[in-house]
Amino acid sequence: MLGEPKLKILLDLITSSSKEELVWMNCYISNIVANGTKESASSSAASVNSPTGKKITIAYGTETGNSKRMAAELAAKAKKIGVNAKVVSLDQYRLNDLTKEEYFLTVISTQGEGEPPTAAKKFYDHIHNNGFRLEKLKYSVLALGDTSYPLFCKAGEDVDTQLQKLGGERLVPIQKCDLDYDTDAQNWFETILRYLNNNNAVANATVTVSPAVAKKVNTKKQYTGTVLTNINLNDKGSAKSTYHIEIAAEGLEYEPGDSIGIVPKNPMLAAESILTLTGTMADKNIIYRDISYTALELLQNKLNISHLTDRVVKRYASVTGQEIDVPVSDLYTLLKTFPLKDNTQLEEVLGILNPIAPRLYTVASAPAAHNEEMHITVARDVFEVNNEERIGVCSAFLGDIKIEDPISFFVQKNKRFKLPAADKDIIMIGPGTGIAAFRSFIAERDATGANGKNWLFFGEQHFATDFLYQTEIQGWVETGVLTRANVAFSRDQEKKVYVQHKITKHGKDFYQWLQDGAYLYICGSKEPMSVDVEQTILEVIELFGGKTKEEAVQYLSQMEEEGRYSKDVY
Repeated sequence: MLGEPKLKILLDLITSSSKEELVWMNCYISNIVANGTKESASSSAASVNSPTGKKITIAYGTETGNSKRMAAELAAKAKKIGVNAKVVSLDQYRLNDLTKEEYFLTVISTQGEGEPPTAAKKFYDHIHNNGFRLEKLKYSVLALGDTSYPLFCKAGEDVDTQLQKLGGERLVPIQKCDLDYDTDAQNWFETILRYLNNNNAVANATVTVSPAVAKKVNTKKQYTGTVLTNINLNDKGSAKSTYHIEIAAEGLEYEPGDSIGIVPKNPMLAAESILTLTGTMADKNIIYRDISYTALELLQNKLNISHLTDRVVKRYASVTGQEIDVPVSDLYTLLKTFPLKDNTQLEEVLGILNPIAPRLYTVASAPAAHNEEMHITVARDVFEVNNEERIGVCSAFLGDIKIEDPISFFVQKNKRFKLPAADKDIIMIGPGTGIAAFRSFIAERDATGANGKNWLFFGEQHFATDFLYQTEIQGWVETGVLTRANVAFSRDQEKKVYVQHKITKHGKDFYQWLQDGAYLYICGSKEPMSVDVEQTILEVIELFGGKTKEEAVQYLSQMEEEGRYSKDVY
């Protein structure tokens, strides 16, 4: 039997709970009545005695979807104990609501040179550029990052610091997470739930953080390899250059789905031009972050001088006492357009620059097929800045690298993008350089004799000039390693054809493979490719599965929860 205090708790909960929460409580009440035991009643009452009535907002900023996934998991855990948790992307969050929030949690990743994700940029700028106060806000930040990058979790740190400056009160300290973030994130959130449950401030609570994260040290094993091959996979007449690079290194440890991390060097000409412009000797010793380098070594090997962030340009303006009212993206142009008062300022300017961040490339080789070798597929990145054509630093560095040149790198594990058991079927969608991951997958399955079926979708611009790894793919089809292969070349006909059109064309079979338990993978550019492909997959599930739009979304979400749907997009 329920005592009066416990009954009152339940009655209070019933009058203020959602339909979902009522169903949850009914399960506990039924359990108590059915068992009629003191232990059951005690256990259930303890579960119901939760912080119902408290509302929290969990706002996420993400590029790859990890922050979104974690925010959703945390919200589900909160709802199970009666906390009303609202999940919202920071690009959809109404900025004026921030001053009204009481409990606000942010899950945010860091991109490239310490920048927030695109979806979080408006929020990031809002809290930094507006003079409002957050006197009633209680907050905490879960920062997702990668310790191989020099500005580890910088965006999360900035948000945490700024919310405090605006008057917010930390619920618990910021939790900074490396790629293996699940355990640290759960510890962080459980500490917050304990606070909410006890209504007891724990601003100085101890939150479990791995030593590598706390010290911001890159503990990934560094390899030094030798370039064996560097060939352009595109034929003459192509608008693109895509390099297949093979690297030999002893003691390699990696799996299909992992990535290689490379810190590029700036072009020697760019470094020397800055030295000449400022009248600085190449062998001048300069201290950068407590380590002594020559000026040339800093400019060529250590500092990002090609793609300056807005933060760096603003700090340059402050150091030199100038107003910079035009967009500037590289150090040489900045120095030439807004000269230093004298060359003694150069050392201070170099001190505000960010280190060169590593670039990640999904591995295109397989341990079982390519002994002590690692292959990568690199597209030459050509883009415009202020109406001037630029080339990505790392793609230029790798495109120009020579056979027998040494190269340093590390392996970036990707536990969420892995081959399933050998007898499982897989569907691989990899246009452009997204084919790299699936060259690795197929080669591994071929070398190990895996008996699961393999279906590949590949797309590029032209069949004649852009069919990457054409000979290998055709060979895998002929030998039966590839059960099916569908290719789309967008510019070989008047109306463009992409991989999503091929998926639609074969939608009935596609859905049947999913129904039969196939694992689904997408690799390549995030936008617009992966967005368009995922939308097409949902339409196929809806059409051939006889489902509503909501049911199709749930179907794909369930596949993701089961580990049967994975993306590696960039």
